[in-house]
Amino acid sequence: MFLKAIHGGKVKSDKIDSEKLARLLRGGNFAVAYAYPKDWRATRDLLRRRGHFVRRRGETLAHIQIVNHKQNLPAFPKKLHYKSNREGIADRFSDPAVAFSIETDVAMLDAYDVQIRNLERFLEQSAKVHEANHYYLLKTIPGVGKIIAMTLLYEIHKVRRFPEVGDFLSYARLVRGSHTSAGKSYGSPGKKMGNAYLKWAFSEIVPLIKRESPEVKKYLERIEKKHGKARAHSNLATKLGRAVYFMLRRGETFDIAKVLR
Repeated sequence: MFLKAIHGGKVKSDKIDSEKLARLLRGGNFAVAYAYPKDWRATRDLLRRRGHFVRRRGETLAHIQIVNHKQNLPAFPKKLHYKSNREGIADRFSDPAVAFSIETDVAMLDAYDVQIRNLERFLEQSAKVHEANHYYLLKTIPGVGKIIAMTLLYEIHKVRRFPEVGDFLSYARLVRGSHTSAGKSYGSPGKKMGNAYLKWAFSEIVPLIKRESPEVKKYLERIEKKHGKARAHSNLATKLGRAVYFMLRRGETFDIAKVLR
């Protein structure tokens, strides 16, 4: 609103605009964006690029399954995620064009496997150089491996840039927005405001930690009976976000008891 007022002024120049912006900054009416450090930026972008390759690999695997289904052939006896299980699968297709298509998919999968493995190796080495302590702290969360730990590390960067835990939870899309007026609620907007990668990471942690921790599994089952599965998982993701915030601020390892109390 303030910036629109500046733009609509009768007299406008760089000097006048800079003075008005300075006054807004001094009064706290103009939010300053966080400048992500240049020496981390390329690695963060590479980590995001890895997600693109993983999705393409998944689409290629799905295409092989779809073609197999369209040809009315029995399901593959083993998972095609592993290279050893993909050998000779094109031989089951009698049509030369279909067989060639599957051979192409398999070649692409082999290439994706190599490139993704190399990317992950480089990213993990970079994480150990940039912030090894926080990287290993994040891996103390049950079920969290190197990819989720690196996602949290590079998307958060410095947790102290968030003055309060609520600011961090909002940035990670872990709390709902609220519009109210005259005692009436007008919905929960702003669901897309925040960091989508952090939202993904915390959503992925929930089923992983449920599998690894009997205490978490018991807690989720109790909440699911009252509020349903989606609400229970959302509630735990918020608790995990709060735990990660204080873990990184205090330099402490993960404590499941503090999350569930």
